[in-house]
Amino acid sequence: MALHLYDVIRRPLITEKSNILADELNQYVFEVAPEANKAQIKEAIEVIFDKKVKKVNTVIMPAKRGRRGRKTYVRSKQYKKAIVTLVEGDKIELFNV
Repeated sequence: MALHLYDVIRRPLITEKSNILADELNQYVFEVAPEANKAQIKEAIEVIFDKKVKKVNTVIMPAKRGRRGRKTYVRSKQYKKAIVTLVEGDKIELFNV
């Protein structure tokens, strides 16, 4: 089943590290659909934000597990993260918060 462009990108990830990446390296971090590939992510960013993408890196972030005594439980689910590098001069204004 093919993903729609607006289903590929779930949300931007705004952390201290992602803000540093945006300022210094022109890279932006998004949570994406787990079944999305790099080509789909690149196309979605270029169409939605109207920017030129230079490179896309993806990482599958594992679930975080906690412990209470001997029992373990899942604190957060596994998700896929995309680090998108834009061409020099392009910026996504969404991150200037």
